[in-house]
Amino acid sequence: MPKASSQARVSIVVGGDGYLNDQKVRELSHRALRERPDATITELDAAEADRYAFEEAVSPSLLSDSSVVVVRNLQNADERLGEAIAEYCRQTIGDPTASVVICQHEGGVKGKRIREQIAKAGAVEQKVPELKTADAKVNFVVQRFERLHRRIDPMAAQQLTAVLGERTGELAAMCDQLCFDFDDDPIGIDRVNQYLTADPQVTGFAVADRAMEGRTADAIVAMRSAIEQGTDPIALIGALASKLRTLAKASAVRSGAIARSEANIKSDYVFKLATRQLSGWSSPGLARCIQTLAWADEQSKTNGGDPVYALEQAIILIGRKGRDAQ
Repeated sequence: MPKASSQARVSIVVGGDGYLNDQKVRELSHRALRERPDATITELDAAEADRYAFEEAVSPSLLSDSSVVVVRNLQNADERLGEAIAEYCRQTIGDPTASVVICQHEGGVKGKRIREQIAKAGAVEQKVPELKTADAKVNFVVQRFERLHRRIDPMAAQQLTAVLGERTGELAAMCDQLCFDFDDDPIGIDRVNQYLTADPQVTGFAVADRAMEGRTADAIVAMRSAIEQGTDPIALIGALASKLRTLAKASAVRSGAIARSEANIKSDYVFKLATRQLSGWSSPGLARCIQTLAWADEQSKTNGGDPVYALEQAIILIGRKGRDAQ
């Protein structure tokens, strides 16, 4: 397979994390436009475009002799479009004036034959990494800081991925913003928590942590403040429920009911934190809190319901670790 170079006319960005895949396409597009400032950029969706649309896109126009053509969803291309891209690749090898083509493929077996056909014709494949494991996400955060010539404390990196690990774009933006707003090097967990309080999911986790620590009044104040600032009660309920589910899984692991691998808690930091918070909790208490949150969720979706009151009752119960009032 040809090595990547600035002279490659056709590239295929393959699979991996969706955000990183899009980022790689943007990076290649911007690089191509820097090399040919007069070029026009055209986007085609392989699910809808045919070979004629592709041939028109790569041909010289009245505005420019060359183009940067991004072909999205290559996995959905038909055979004729695939053949047209492969033929263009063969024809333009070594031609620095030809249009640049960047194909985006989601990975997997769908459209694999066409992808391989284009690569065999001389295209450069750029495989995007997955971010499926907790370690991979933490490494992504650390590397994001290193790109900005900064460092982050390991616990702070784990906190970021625990909260935003399923939303890579937001995770990347948060890393960038932390570096922009704070001079600390390394960035510590206090800075991370300070910054993330504006996020509804993080606010919910902060409310749950305060309640679990017995700081019921602080938790209620934080909950009401978040709602006054526009946070949807459902977002807070979801975060609280997630916290309790993690607590229940940690309890099951500690009791031997399930193995650590079966708990599906990907972050070691989240698991250790939940284990530390288990003191004083019982299975019936956890069940009562989860049921109360389900009721709060119902109140938030029912006309005439009072989700704020329901949330307050759930927080009070969590603060008592699910025990009845004395």
